[in-house]
Amino acid sequence: MQAKAFAAFDNSSPLGPFTFERREPHATDVQFDVLFCGVCHSDLHTAKSEWPGTVYPCVPGHEIVGRVTKVGAAVKKFKVGDSVAVGCLVDSCRACGSCKEGLEQYCQGGFQMTYNSPDKHMPGKPTYGGYSTHMVVDEAFCLRVSDKLDPAAVAPLLCAGITTYSPLRHWGVSKGKKVGVVGLGGLGHMGVKFSHAFGAHTVLFTTSVGKTVDAKRLGADEVVISKDADAMAKHAGSFDLILNTVSVSHNLDAFTSLLKRDGTLVLVGVPATPHPTPNVGALIFGRRSIAGSLIGGLKETQEMLDFCAEHNIVSDIERIPMQKINEAYERMLRSDVKYRFVIDMTSLRG
Repeated sequence: MQAKAFAAFDNSSPLGPFTFERREPHATDVQFDVLFCGVCHSDLHTAKSEWPGTVYPCVPGHEIVGRVTKVGAAVKKFKVGDSVAVGCLVDSCRACGSCKEGLEQYCQGGFQMTYNSPDKHMPGKPTYGGYSTHMVVDEAFCLRVSDKLDPAAVAPLLCAGITTYSPLRHWGVSKGKKVGVVGLGGLGHMGVKFSHAFGAHTVLFTTSVGKTVDAKRLGADEVVISKDADAMAKHAGSFDLILNTVSVSHNLDAFTSLLKRDGTLVLVGVPATPHPTPNVGALIFGRRSIAGSLIGGLKETQEMLDFCAEHNIVSDIERIPMQKINEAYERMLRSDVKYRFVIDMTSLRG
């Protein structure tokens, strides 16, 4: 089946039209039309080879919502016409301890990413992502989407959403907890929404005074300007958890000092250069931790989508046609979006 797409052909040229063949659905596969695809900063990193290993042509996109058009003979979870979503993974080894526990994102046998991974079904080819008109994905890696929610605004939940939901759930965020979120971008705005929905006292840390009003609209109880030493000092030793979404290198000590005894600073942003080495004493004398977290497994991602349907939570988005992807990348670098671009894939079908 031929699919239309936009692809990166090298690390410096604009993305442009690309046509390729999708596999015919196997027995457990779901074929669907891509309706909407979110634009993640990871897409830009990969397209520009800022992370190693990009295979060109590269079709990015791992925040995908679509409508099922065909299913394999053994498919049980989906039927033609269903709403379906796909996130960062389209397969894993399914045999290791992590996979058996529903933690496919930590697969020890090697997971298969939605794009820029070797495609085990088409040897010699990479996987191609959601900047395309159609997808074919094993039903085990497809997720159900409630018709209660705007499908365009659901798309970023498949990466930005689960990346923030998973650590908040893992570290037991609930009413009575005090949670900080560092940065108000695509990830941060979802972290604020989820922390608020879980009932925690939620504090946004930002370097921009101009983000105060929006942060409170999204659910923050307080906003702290992290460049203000006095404002930061008022919160010393008071946080159960701080979720750091910033993907540029910075001093983590300013945030570890705000943790309670046994508090945790969780990093979900990946900087191009390492963070400075943290003050180990600040960790030892408070039994504090610095941890990392990677998206979520299939079970937890479905749980998140169901939670969002129950609580009417979606991403704040700006819709764009596929033809404006290069402009969107430039604006994303300037943080000129509130808070996630989403591609309307009907723009590629006409």
